[in-house]
Amino acid sequence: MTKQQEPKAIIVIFGATGDLAMRKLYPSIFNLFRSGQIDKNVAVIGAARKPWDHTEFRQHVHESISGKLETNDDPESFLSRFYYQQVDVTDETSYKHLHNLVNDLEEKYDTDGNRMFYLAMAPEFFGMIAQRIDRFGLKNSDGWTRLVIEKPFGHDLPSAQKLNNEVREAFNEDQIYRIDHYLGKEMVQNIEVIRFANGIFGHLWNNQFISNIQITSSESLGVEERFHFYNQSGAARDMVQNHMLQMLALLAMEPPITLDTDEVRSEKIKVFRAMRRIKPEKVDEYFVRGQYDRGEINGKPVASYQEEHEDLKGSNTETFVAGKVYIDNYRWAGVPFYIRTGKRMAEKAAKIVVEFKNMPMNLYYDEKDKQQPNLLVINVQPEEGVTLHLNAKSNKPGTQAEPIKLSYVYNHKSGMRSPEAYEKLLLDCMLGDATNFTHWDEVALSWAFIDSVIEGWKWKKPNFPNYQAGSMGPEAAHELLEKDGFHWWPIKDI
Repeated sequence: MTKQQEPKAIIVIFGATGDLAMRKLYPSIFNLFRSGQIDKNVAVIGAARKPWDHTEFRQHVHESISGKLETNDDPESFLSRFYYQQVDVTDETSYKHLHNLVNDLEEKYDTDGNRMFYLAMAPEFFGMIAQRIDRFGLKNSDGWTRLVIEKPFGHDLPSAQKLNNEVREAFNEDQIYRIDHYLGKEMVQNIEVIRFANGIFGHLWNNQFISNIQITSSESLGVEERFHFYNQSGAARDMVQNHMLQMLALLAMEPPITLDTDEVRSEKIKVFRAMRRIKPEKVDEYFVRGQYDRGEINGKPVASYQEEHEDLKGSNTETFVAGKVYIDNYRWAGVPFYIRTGKRMAEKAAKIVVEFKNMPMNLYYDEKDKQQPNLLVINVQPEEGVTLHLNAKSNKPGTQAEPIKLSYVYNHKSGMRSPEAYEKLLLDCMLGDATNFTHWDEVALSWAFIDSVIEGWKWKKPNFPNYQAGSMGPEAAHELLEKDGFHWWPIKDI
């Protein structure tokens, strides 16, 4: 197998002085550069409104990677490839200056005309920037041109369609890379491998053997400085429409013909099409929403959502969502997929629990309600790994069984550093691999699903706040499973 050539390109980051760029993008590019996964002739242009020059920009980039530096690193070699262009995205003159800098750097770094434009800024500017990149010749080159777009991609289906139309006026679908950073997480990418590379799961992965699947993504933090954005979106738009439904699609999809991007996406899109649409008047039968009250986390008192900022007083925005999703196809008919996500919960974690059906007659348990079902637990974060729960003979007198765990922890693998999600996604984009980016059809279908839920909520004023900070959400979220004969598996020690 021949070694893949390291990609080279000019990377232009709009919103280069923002939090995302500083916390995620620059450290990720540094790790790729240090490990030799990208060509040494990659150059980065930071584009933003602040009146910085190259030197000031490099100082800030240096601060952002300082925590990654090791004894033998040469940060100056890395930083010398960073350039700054003051840009007002609404001013057409800015694009002309940016074009000149791109042309100069392409000649200096011999990047074969490859260009990546990363939009790490407010989504209302995405369409404008895409069209002006095209209008001012920034995407006309001898190499490839790719546009990376952060979420949120719209705030409902009509706004997403409008944004997509604006972007598609300038870029083809195969040039657009819509980031969902959960798709860059190691164990999310492992879902397909666990399913399709193991015969024991391949034959059992259906409604004959699986009773339910639970997907939890919980945060202990509140809204922090994101309060203005979050109050306009809420947990349903911020987490469910993208991260949660993407993980669900990977768990429910059919085996693709090949691992090619189009084949994987095709199978995911079929899942989105098969998701049972929730009628607005039936939303309470399938979904629960919540908002956190005052509580205690790690022994410290925390304020309620409405006390986080004066603008949030009286807010009806949900900070928690739990739901039951059905996939109406031959493989999954009758199997509930439970999703749960929220702020100010007891633990920060992302976990998938696949609960298998119990034996019809288990000789090793005296009481049916004490049977321990087999579980496959995929730990997405913070500790990446897989745990299989089995039953084995107890060492106590008699013939009783007790649960045991077979665990694999990814971070404990000798010499292994788990790459950041953004690190992998940036490299995939430069390599032209769009498998772990969302296709427009996925975006549209997921918005159509979640819009019905949000529409149903509009007709009834919620009784907020309805769960304590530091808990695992409102009581109604537990009742959602209890009425089906199930319960939420704990996110800790499982």
